[in-house]
Amino acid sequence: MIRFEKRKDASKLFTAVAPFMSVIFALVTAAVIMLFAGINPIAAYAGMIKESLGSFYGVSETLVKSTPLILTGLGVSIAFRMKIWNIGADGQLYMGAMGASYVALYSGLTGFTGIAAMFAAAAVTGGLWAGVSGFLKAKANVNEIIVTLLMNYIAIAWVSYLVYGPWKDPNGFNFPLTPRFSPDLVLSTFFNTRLHTGFIIALALVAFVYIFMEKTVWGYEIKVIGNNPKAAKYAGISIDRKIIGVMFLSGALAGIAGFGEVAGVQGRLQEGISHGYGYTAIIVAWLAGRSAIGVLVVSVIMAVILVGGDSLQILMQLPVAFVNLFQGLILFFILASDFFIHNRPVIIRSGK
Repeated sequence: MIRFEKRKDASKLFTAVAPFMSVIFALVTAAVIMLFAGINPIAAYAGMIKESLGSFYGVSETLVKSTPLILTGLGVSIAFRMKIWNIGADGQLYMGAMGASYVALYSGLTGFTGIAAMFAAAAVTGGLWAGVSGFLKAKANVNEIIVTLLMNYIAIAWVSYLVYGPWKDPNGFNFPLTPRFSPDLVLSTFFNTRLHTGFIIALALVAFVYIFMEKTVWGYEIKVIGNNPKAAKYAGISIDRKIIGVMFLSGALAGIAGFGEVAGVQGRLQEGISHGYGYTAIIVAWLAGRSAIGVLVVSVIMAVILVGGDSLQILMQLPVAFVNLFQGLILFFILASDFFIHNRPVIIRSGK
């Protein structure tokens, strides 16, 4: 008979290696599934690497995909450091995209001023959207997982209403999208690719979050609350204010990801601007160990999977659901690794 008991102290090596071992197990499991589907997994993985990293275009597309993952991953990781489970980064991204689009379409601002206003509007709308769940958590102890998850659907439905209704492009041949933004309100691109200035903004925010979490009093207090709320309260830290503030910052970062998608990739607001980036950000945050630098590294790795997975649909006729399956396997094994980091199996012999 096997039972599990709490580990008193897991080694640093095991804690660091376990999440990456979970990715390996996910790769092996996906390979077995591919074998049953009659697909050579070695050829599939080689194709993923070649398409995502084997050419200048592939690398640029990988960095484009990594940009929203970095931003949403940073937002989710900050909340996770405080043991606040923000599952709503996807909805916060949509609200940020909506805020940025409103400025682009209706403010009349142009040039750098317009871009700066779009950035600020995206951060504020995404932050306020997440702040609702933070306020409810702080003041009424409402479960933030349920609130943030359900608010995703509200945000996506609201954007759908806008692009099908009042913001719909009258010259868009009845497609659900807004008019194109003014060219001076679209982020600059590099090397004749889709890689845009939003990637540089994401790198700057990685540095900001690292300094904020590791070098400031606020960052220290966030970690104290996450590790021991009772001790934090005894030390005089305002936990309610920190919960609301952390959720606002978390949502603001996800909102900035929405700004990057509409101002850097699409040049307008439309349905489906997020390809599940907010949910993938949960995997990113867990694999990164809630570290800002780790978020950067893991986001690029996940972007390789996304770009490579898209190519497999063409090269090997795999359905799009396979990429979602792949991400689900990674999340499943990450959760399993987290369980074994904190628990260890004990064999109980019968008769003893």
